[in-house]
Amino acid sequence: MNIHEYQGKSILQSFGVAIQEGIVAESPEMAVEAAKHLHSTTGTDWYVIKAQIHAGGRGKGGGVKIAKSLKEVKEISEKIIGMHLVTPQTSKEGKLVKKVLVAQDVYYPGESEVKEFYMSVLMNRELGRNVIVYSTEGGMDIEAVAEKTPHLIFKEEIDPLTGLLAFQARKIAFNLGLSGLAFKGMVNFVSALYEAYAKTDAVLFEINPVLKTSDDKIIAVDCKVSLDDNALYRHPDYLAMRDVSEEDPIEVEAKKVDLNFIKMDGNVGCMVNGAGLAMATMDIIKLSGGDPANFLDVGGTADAERVEKGFRIILKEENVKAILINIFGGIVRCDRVAQGIVDAYKNLGTINIPIVVRLQGTNAIEGKKIIDESGLKVSSAITLQEAADRVREILS
Repeated sequence: MNIHEYQGKSILQSFGVAIQEGIVAESPEMAVEAAKHLHSTTGTDWYVIKAQIHAGGRGKGGGVKIAKSLKEVKEISEKIIGMHLVTPQTSKEGKLVKKVLVAQDVYYPGESEVKEFYMSVLMNRELGRNVIVYSTEGGMDIEAVAEKTPHLIFKEEIDPLTGLLAFQARKIAFNLGLSGLAFKGMVNFVSALYEAYAKTDAVLFEINPVLKTSDDKIIAVDCKVSLDDNALYRHPDYLAMRDVSEEDPIEVEAKKVDLNFIKMDGNVGCMVNGAGLAMATMDIIKLSGGDPANFLDVGGTADAERVEKGFRIILKEENVKAILINIFGGIVRCDRVAQGIVDAYKNLGTINIPIVVRLQGTNAIEGKKIIDESGLKVSSAITLQEAADRVREILS
């Protein structure tokens, strides 16, 4: 589950991570009041107005602006709130901005040089260990840094038995070229950041940039957080942060009816029982000359009700040109699945998209007979090759 920047910063702050202070606002008037409060509490005279959407690259799309007065706070907020912000991580339609974060200016002048760093904590799945990825080149696309100057990307792997050790936090601060007060601040920052990542069951904490201010403070200026959906039952307060308006509406609907669904940009919808078989089915679709439009696992039951729900979800996609249903009858019998498909088809009325049903396992022959004798515009198959051939014929 992704959350907004201001929500991620609130989590960081609760673990003792120093952050750029800010207040979220849902209207220009609220933004002005937020700026006034920040001035009274932090002394800042300039303000950073940040669009709050679940996507990176907001600055490139015009979603991050500097306001040098309360008048500019209002004017900039009026432009950003309500805009469809297009970034490298959104669709061409962009995302509707419903709120902004009004943040203090932390790039104030001083005796020391201001410096931006990059830092993230995530899982290295090959090693089964958490890893802290960091760089001296903060504020930039980390992918570009990794491609052009890979020697500027550092990694610190964390032993799951010991967690982050003190010497590792010091090593990170040293590799970033820090000393004195900034060195101590970075050691504390890294330790608190890792604790936040571990105790929130997060998938990712990304801070870009981590800023060394002109008076050698270390703070999180930006924050991208992704939490593990499977662990949210342990964190009801974090679950309450979910913003469904930022998620794909079809995926939200699928989740409501307990279907494992992921939207993709393809032309062949697929409905399968079992995650492994679903992955294999997407391979079949690619081999047949198509592209999968979704990942949809209806689970082990695959009864008429779940099949009908699956149909309704898939048919919401306008780019779907065919549907491939691939069911293995192990726990569930293929003849019952076939009858469920027929019943669901009839309940939905006219379906103008060709459907291929591949049944294998218990009572597969009986299931194929039910499909073939149903009188519906549904073609059946028993082998994977048959299913692939049928999809290829439909798309050609």
